[in-house]
Amino acid sequence: MRSIVVYQSQTGFTARYALWISQAAETECLALPAAKKVDWAAYDTVIFGSWVRAGTICRMRWLKRKLAAKWSGRRVIVFCVGASPIDNPETAVFIRNLRSELKGAEVFYCPGGFSYEKMSLPSRLMMKMFLRSLRAKKEKTPEDEAVIRMISSSYDISDQKYIGPILECLNRPRPSPAAQDHSVPG
Repeated sequence: MRSIVVYQSQTGFTARYALWISQAAETECLALPAAKKVDWAAYDTVIFGSWVRAGTICRMRWLKRKLAAKWSGRRVIVFCVGASPIDNPETAVFIRNLRSELKGAEVFYCPGGFSYEKMSLPSRLMMKMFLRSLRAKKEKTPEDEAVIRMISSSYDISDQKYIGPILECLNRPRPSPAAQDHSVPG
């Protein structure tokens, strides 16, 4: 079985996970721009990673087009990297919704972090405006306070241990589409 890891990263967290997965699984690893020239027929399994932004993953349309056309009949594993801890209840809801939306793909979440230093200027400005609006809110919920603490400065919660479930998935026999479990581990 031949596999490839393809990823889209803005601040480096997704790239880090892609490299860890690639090294552990002994597969090729390409950033998305370089992957546009790939002969997908050469691979049985495609592992796609991207970062979470505003309730979806970056390059979602590209991913859906590949799932419908070029990757049809292949095992597809999707990992998304976000700023929330893995035990955040909203993360479980996000993953459950993503699994429903990406039928046929096996989906995983890896906590990454937040890096204002590496963000694009538009992303950095958007986050600073969001933070300012949260801080100005008169009646903040505990969730609001948690988000304020979380995005007030850069942090890194990535850890190689989070690739374990992805590697286990890669190493087990591929389930038939009807037998895939779309539950979120809890």
